[in-house]
Amino acid sequence: MTGERELVERVRWGILATGGIAAAFTADLVDMPDAEVVAVASRTDASAKAFAERFGIPKAYGDWASLAEDTDIDVVYVATPHSAHRAATGMCLQAGRHVLCEKAFTLNVREAEELVALAKEHDRFLMEAMWMYCNPLIRRLKGLVDDGVIGEVRTIQADFGISGHLLPEARNGVLPPSHRLRDPAQAGGALLDLGVYPVSFAQLLLGEPSDITARAVLSDEGVDLQTGAVLSWESGALASVHCSINGGTPVSASITGSQGRIDLPDGFFFPDRLVLHRDGRDPEEFTAEPADGPRTSLKHEAAEVMRALRAGETESPLVPLNGSLAVMRTLDAIRDRIGVRYPGEIN
Repeated sequence: MTGERELVERVRWGILATGGIAAAFTADLVDMPDAEVVAVASRTDASAKAFAERFGIPKAYGDWASLAEDTDIDVVYVATPHSAHRAATGMCLQAGRHVLCEKAFTLNVREAEELVALAKEHDRFLMEAMWMYCNPLIRRLKGLVDDGVIGEVRTIQADFGISGHLLPEARNGVLPPSHRLRDPAQAGGALLDLGVYPVSFAQLLLGEPSDITARAVLSDEGVDLQTGAVLSWESGALASVHCSINGGTPVSASITGSQGRIDLPDGFFFPDRLVLHRDGRDPEEFTAEPADGPRTSLKHEAAEVMRALRAGETESPLVPLNGSLAVMRTLDAIRDRIGVRYPGEIN
């Protein structure tokens, strides 16, 4: 990474956006002894200053460009809605910052490819914030599957649905059209916000599918209220994935192989346990280690970013860019099948 100071023990972070996920990530960062949050940016001075005061951050910017140009920052965490990921991440990469960008990575694979090209052009680190891939228990799960503990994978099931009427913005049990989850201008709908998890889970274990079918229920605004898809691979494996913003689901996952099954019964993308069922044996339970921290911890992905930066890597082997591009291709294909298109998208 030429032209850059050697990274010292404490990696200096900038936070771009001040919403709920930004607050959760920053709360974990400030507890990490090898991380330092030096600046935050929002679209308004008031929001940035309030966030900075909340977390004791020295600098607050009322625009994104000032954060991107701040040479005191090693890496920027982009926590905007995914409709703004291309603009915010591209700005930071071009200014010489490394970037951890929230998921879904972008609106579509074209935008994702542009960001990957920018990262390579400017020799910057870039990673999608798919915290599931960095979770120690998910890594254990992948190891079990890759080692053939349940034989050849036959099927995967994963779902993520929320009851929209439980959100505070709901009116008479329904989210208003202006809510970001129903707003096409903010790339609303279940798929990019929630469906990215089941799709990423399936592709973590099986790679990019060879064929995709999908159906959805669309809102009057043209975003998906719920979507179901079947992904298939040339090996004969199938994955059934589902997402919804109008009904809560178990948020569970199961992987069935030729010699057994692994269940993640609750909160599959941030599990506290998994259960291995092997033919002819008693079930075996694997639980998260106490040292892993709360199941909602985002520290694992932050630690992976900082490890990679210190090692001089421009991408993470846990969340490789080719994998993020493959997921975006699948999400694009599902949207094509269900007829969802966002304003301003081009072919």
